[in-house]
Amino acid sequence: MLTSRLTRIAATAALAAAIAVATTFPSLAADIVVAHAQGETTVAQNPARVVTFDYAALDTLDALGVDIIGLPGTNLPDYLAEYGDDRYLKLGSIFEPDYEAVAAAEPDLIIVAGRSSTAYPELSRIAPTIDLSNDWTDFEGSIKANSKILGEIFGKTAEVDALIATLDAKTAAVKAKAATAGKGLIVLTSGGEVTAYGTGSRFGWIHESLGVEPAIADVQAATHGDAISFEFILETNPDWLFVIDRDAATGEGSAAAILDNELVAQTTAWANQQVVYIDPVRSYIVNGGLPAFIALVDQVAAALGAE
Repeated sequence: MLTSRLTRIAATAALAAAIAVATTFPSLAADIVVAHAQGETTVAQNPARVVTFDYAALDTLDALGVDIIGLPGTNLPDYLAEYGDDRYLKLGSIFEPDYEAVAAAEPDLIIVAGRSSTAYPELSRIAPTIDLSNDWTDFEGSIKANSKILGEIFGKTAEVDALIATLDAKTAAVKAKAATAGKGLIVLTSGGEVTAYGTGSRFGWIHESLGVEPAIADVQAATHGDAISFEFILETNPDWLFVIDRDAATGEGSAAAILDNELVAQTTAWANQQVVYIDPVRSYIVNGGLPAFIALVDQVAAALGAE
């Protein structure tokens, strides 16, 4: 009996010790394999030292409350200006990372996309790197997919799901209004020139996600991808003109001055004051973050009266 009692005491002590160890030292999260635009990368969950060369990812991480240690030192969006202070390492530009500075930062995760995607091979030699470039043929879908990747990496899946639910509700409301709003033409102004964009383009989400009917069925075929004339805008005569002002995004000019002429003034869009200047920073510079996309949807919703 004594032996049996001692055995039970020993077993109880061993169990208590195991519980103490488990509560004192949290279990290590398993690595995850992330499929992205340039392959697959094994990433540790909740990496502590994160570097991003993609402002769309920064936009989403900021909303999720995930901190970073470094980013490019150029073209930082105004609404993310806090990342310009000395708390964050400046590691080159979105086009040309400072590879030595990145290596010295000893990151656990590097994020690239779009403009910085060509740096992927070199950066992936330094630390686990993922490419969250958007798919222009499914812009909204790729934004959601990339956000879910970040949610999985940082244990923020519930927060991402909530943002996606908000986006879905807003896009549904805009689509209902857009069904009877008329036809729209998307243009980008840059350096005095105007270029049209349609479905399948980087700004095609206005048609694809929000349901605005294109004023031209195939913009690429109609324009050959070149700058368009004011006569072209008048001939197209959209009910709505959606303008991305690249010059305003880069601080070099204004689309309003370019488009304010007697030809554009004859269009239905101009006459009815249905010219919408899309947020140039969120649409052109950031171009992909989930919170930024929600803000763009809100802007179109306000213009169409779908709020």
